[in-house]
Amino acid sequence: MQNYADAIKDFVESHATGLTVVVVAGVGVLALRRWMAGGVCRSRARLYGKTVLITGANTGIGKETAVDMAQRGARVILACRDMKRANTAADEIRQRSGNGNVVVKKLDLASLQSIRDLAKDVQENEERLDILINNAGIMMCPKWSTEDGFEMQFGVNHLGHFLLTNLLLDMLQKSAPSRIVIVSSLAHERGSIHFDDINLDKNYQPDKSYRQSKLANVLFGRQLAARLQGTGVTVYSLHPGVIHTELGRHLFPALALWKRVLASLFMMIVKSPWEGAQTTIYCAVDESLAKESGLYYSDCAPKKPAPQALDDAAAKKLWNLSASMVGLA
Repeated sequence: MQNYADAIKDFVESHATGLTVVVVAGVGVLALRRWMAGGVCRSRARLYGKTVLITGANTGIGKETAVDMAQRGARVILACRDMKRANTAADEIRQRSGNGNVVVKKLDLASLQSIRDLAKDVQENEERLDILINNAGIMMCPKWSTEDGFEMQFGVNHLGHFLLTNLLLDMLQKSAPSRIVIVSSLAHERGSIHFDDINLDKNYQPDKSYRQSKLANVLFGRQLAARLQGTGVTVYSLHPGVIHTELGRHLFPALALWKRVLASLFMMIVKSPWEGAQTTIYCAVDESLAKESGLYYSDCAPKKPAPQALDDAAAKKLWNLSASMVGLA
């Protein structure tokens, strides 16, 4: 036994520096992981008798948001493109939440007709709409086009939600106080709205397109809030954090091998879908935000967006262009 103890002592003494590095690195990783986790919504608000519609709720933070809304007692509508996956997700959400009032409706944000069909369905078959969560999105895809000829990322991330929101505004106002939550991204900080080439036909780059669409989200939220002043409908845009979800499925295969290795390591410390959903949930239910509208949030707290996201002239110009593109003008 003594020899064994001496051997351990000798090992520790001879590898003191290496062991110290390992311990410090381990503590650093844990601290970084905790920091990456971000804020948590502490609201105990109940949603009995209220209806929540979430786009893209069959996976990732959308599904975790749906679970939370259902746990609070809401009627939850999952508006999704893939009905098979949506129905599977709905079964899981009902089981996890204990709330059977979870329904699935078809929505393809890359189709203006699909958006109009969903809005008509909701208007004809739902008694109210208290919370609209524009969560669905696509990131870093190739140069694809929507059914109506729009660049895919701008079309889905912005134009689709722009049209859907406008078509559901009457219901939201009748159900007031109600909320509209727009999931944007920190990527908006490096974005620009290319008014002279909105579909990026001249120079398409996946990251350039994504940043434009996320900046459009924040500008839309700001302009929408201004238009809805005094109606009882409040608007929030947000950055959910860096999250391990399917959103980056188009990006990862395009990376060089060494970048994929680094990305895989990085994914070990980023937010889980539950953690990533917290700011969305906070904006949807937290009582302290009832009188706030048009602001941008991150980690369950207000955050100042990039200067170009505070440009009201650009927000109005984007609104008018978007309305024309989707046939609302």
